[in-house]
Amino acid sequence: MTDSPQHNDDVLHSTDNAVAWITLNRPDAMNAVTWAQRERIIALLADASADPGVRAVVITATGKGFCAGADLRGAPAGRGERVAGDVARTIRLGAQRLVAAVLDCEKPVIAAVNGTAAGIGAHLAFACDLVLAAESAKFIEVFVRRGLVPDGGGAYLLPRLIGPQRAKELMFFGDSLPAADAQRLGLVNRVVPDGELAKVAREWSERLAQGPTRALALTKQLVNASLDSDRTTAFAAEATAQEINMTTTDANEGVASFVERRTPKYRGL
Repeated sequence: MTDSPQHNDDVLHSTDNAVAWITLNRPDAMNAVTWAQRERIIALLADASADPGVRAVVITATGKGFCAGADLRGAPAGRGERVAGDVARTIRLGAQRLVAAVLDCEKPVIAAVNGTAAGIGAHLAFACDLVLAAESAKFIEVFVRRGLVPDGGGAYLLPRLIGPQRAKELMFFGDSLPAADAQRLGLVNRVVPDGELAKVAREWSERLAQGPTRALALTKQLVNASLDSDRTTAFAAEATAQEINMTTTDANEGVASFVERRTPKYRGL
């Protein structure tokens, strides 16, 4: 089933073969994300979690930039003078909510990074479960260039992905990191020619969409929580996840197909 693309606040959205495609569409601004775009993406990820017709998600963008960071010009007008607590509140309700929406989405999320991913744009990609990057893509921890502290979960995500020393190098210097180097560090799963990015993203996402959706959701939850857990907590969570998953139709189908020596047909249930 294919839904017609929808345009709302410069975010394109369509569902094709059980894959939700979320596309940032402000190419003239290198897809710097506005307040309205952020809210739209958060809502679409929540919808994907709840919709049994969606079994995987791709986040990508149009033009030469994936996301050049935050565009605060689109934020709602404040009350004027800033007071203590305003900045922290803005971060909690803004960049952190966006990254959390990706991490908490119950469907696997692929980032198809078509160009520059800077600041919150880089963290949006790193929060995804799998990261595909075009050869021309690059990642920039741009905060230090502006005299700022990284936000959007950067100091949480990067040490877990590449270790604290590498994370500090990227964040202290703010140098541009080409896609090939990002892959070597472990920030990117695969680098592909620019013209093949959408094709590979479609292949990967449709493969995920044909998988056991609830098992993938529970696996994502276990892996994401593991880096914050001790062994006892992680093992208990694993046992609970197995208990829950064995009640699903897909788990029964997986076992039955193995016994019957046939290819399983998962329904996402």
